[in-house]
Amino acid sequence: MLELLIYKIKAYTSLAACSILPSIACATSTEPPNKLNITLPAGFEISVFAKLNDAPRMMAFDKNGTLFVSLSKSNQVIMLPDTNKDGLSEAPVLISNKLNAPHGLTFVGDDLLVANQDGIVKFTKNNLGWSNPQPFISALPSGGHSFKTIKLGADNFLYINVGSSCNVCVEDDPMRATILRYNLAGNPAGALKILGRHNSLAPIWASGLRNSQGFAWHPKTDQMFATNNGADMRSSTKNGQVNDELPPEHFNQIEAGKHYGWPYCWGKIENTNQQVQDPNFVGPEHFCRTSTPPAITFTSHSTPIGVTFLDKTNWPADYQKDAIIALHGSWNRQQLSGYKLVRVKFSGETPVEVVDFATGWLNNNQAWGRPVDVAVGPDGALYVTDDRAGYIYKVTYKQ
Repeated sequence: MLELLIYKIKAYTSLAACSILPSIACATSTEPPNKLNITLPAGFEISVFAKLNDAPRMMAFDKNGTLFVSLSKSNQVIMLPDTNKDGLSEAPVLISNKLNAPHGLTFVGDDLLVANQDGIVKFTKNNLGWSNPQPFISALPSGGHSFKTIKLGADNFLYINVGSSCNVCVEDDPMRATILRYNLAGNPAGALKILGRHNSLAPIWASGLRNSQGFAWHPKTDQMFATNNGADMRSSTKNGQVNDELPPEHFNQIEAGKHYGWPYCWGKIENTNQQVQDPNFVGPEHFCRTSTPPAITFTSHSTPIGVTFLDKTNWPADYQKDAIIALHGSWNRQQLSGYKLVRVKFSGETPVEVVDFATGWLNNNQAWGRPVDVAVGPDGALYVTDDRAGYIYKVTYKQ
């Protein structure tokens, strides 16, 4: 009962749970410093591209290089032009405030697709600006982990995450805890055919993914990789004490039709080629042996969200084969984790190591910022959203 109570508090209040449940160690929110105290590798600099009176979440650049951002709490999508190319955004341009917890954004040609919590809508550009949102994909499950991310994949199909409705449970709706795939007409194009008269496709591309809000495609192989947030309040023993180090967060190589373990299994920290059975939520016999383990793991509860590969940056060549991931930060650990950017190093097409790239948002259990999304701009810089400080940062490399 306590686990359920704590989980509900997290779902609706996030960091506000710190004041409601003082026995839970949380990061106290503080105001952003006057000077960014972010530690980066030698040669890199960080600046504020935009300061918003809202919580920026996911980003997308149009073909002209203009940045678009979702503001999920205020149901808005905005455009942030930088017409004079001075590295500072001009006044935000409102695209729409008639949305429903908008999150992911992607462009298909000149059209902008926005992921509401219950479906995808499309904006078409016209002589007056942008059209009103038009339904494109409807009736997606909402509630629980409700934020949806949509991206255009390397195969020219659309991918959408649907988070779980719970912390740990068996879902009634098979579309929960999945990544879905649709064609550019908005029709399902998943991994398995539905047998019947027309042999239609279901939209499910991969399953067993509790909450995969970030995904990207390897620039050389076109292989899809996705972040995933593990369950809260788990133990290594039956009815045992909660272990803050379990489960590790996952970075998964996504393949059609594969199951990635949730709610029964998580990746083994010492050997990510194996899955571990949750002793307090046991699945079918040998299920964890057949589920797909993560490609690599992160510290538990650090909440990985946005991910981007670095091949289009103007950074040193050694970085351009790797990826950057935003760790949004934990809410329920004694020793807090996340609140930073990490670099995932690749050997060929395989992730082999996770190292810190940008730190400083969390100090002495006080967090003034929470990175959400990362995206490479047309100028070769890395852009980062922060839904705690309201900043959008720009990370550049200076020789």
